[in-house]
Amino acid sequence: MSLTAIQDRIAKAQTQAGGPVGAVTLIAVSKLQPIVRLQQVLLQGHQVFGENYVQETAQKWPALRLEHCGAKVHMIGPLQSNKVKQAMGLFDVIQSVDRPSLATRIARLAQDLGQCPDIFLQVNTGVEAQKAGILPDETDAFVQTCRAMDLPVQGLMCIPPDGQDPSPHFVMLADMAARNGILGLSMGMSADFEAAIAAGATHVRVGSAIFGARPPKFDV
Repeated sequence: MSLTAIQDRIAKAQTQAGGPVGAVTLIAVSKLQPIVRLQQVLLQGHQVFGENYVQETAQKWPALRLEHCGAKVHMIGPLQSNKVKQAMGLFDVIQSVDRPSLATRIARLAQDLGQCPDIFLQVNTGVEAQKAGILPDETDAFVQTCRAMDLPVQGLMCIPPDGQDPSPHFVMLADMAARNGILGLSMGMSADFEAAIAAGATHVRVGSAIFGARPPKFDV
């Protein structure tokens, strides 16, 4: 597939959902992709990307931003507490805030630095023991905790369980966002982003369908 094909599918899904075309942000998931592939997508005019790893982002994106100053990078993978300070200098949005201790660490550093990336809270909608994310019945309280620390909570994010219909998870996340006055919904990946858009997604995350298969090892 290609960037244009994915953009066309997103536009069609938005029209079918009754929303305005352009209201959904496509996050091109570029983790483990070599810089030459990122440059190809950047040269097509796309500017929003998703990365999973702080170290890899530090290797790739400072130089890319010099060439493409409008590019935005979202942290979509798990974030370790000892990587927070570095992450806050690399990412425009951190989508994987998944626990109170991480939120506290970000808030303290934000006070010291005088700035903070936009924040999405990751919700473990499937209550999976192996998966990161705040539990659904703890989400409302977590939102209030983060707001009390002056964190710029702009959205919620989820990754539904493999092998299950993702739509109920998308609807659950949308309901959580609505009752907390949150507008951003990062949900939906290559296999299910149309269903996510139908449920109200504002951000979808698509990787290999844009870039091709990931190499077995990251190489700049």
